[in-house]
Amino acid sequence: MGRVLIAVTDHAAERFRQRIGGTLDPRAEIIARVRRAWEAERTSRTPPPGASGARGSVYVADLIDRAVLFVCRLDRAGDELVVVTLWEREDGPAPPRVPRRYTDALER
Repeated sequence: MGRVLIAVTDHAAERFRQRIGGTLDPRAEIIARVRRAWEAERTSRTPPPGASGARGSVYVADLIDRAVLFVCRLDRAGDELVVVTLWEREDGPAPPRVPRRYTDALER
């Protein structure tokens, strides 16, 4: 996989801050994590169980926290990756920090 420019939405930065924390600059931390995982080819186009699976999404598996997937969109040219949110896998090594019942309630 080639080098890509990585951008992070406000929503992704806020979700990272809420769930992962531990950093003063969540955007820089997300970019670093996504870059390392991208270069290690830890990507998939298959949505995790329970995810909406929006067309064109790319799921990047964090190398540090194996329960975290960064949900991204890759531009048509394939040289810019936008991190739109993060997802905590239900089948990860630990339960999600925020249980699905809370995130599901927000959708209603």
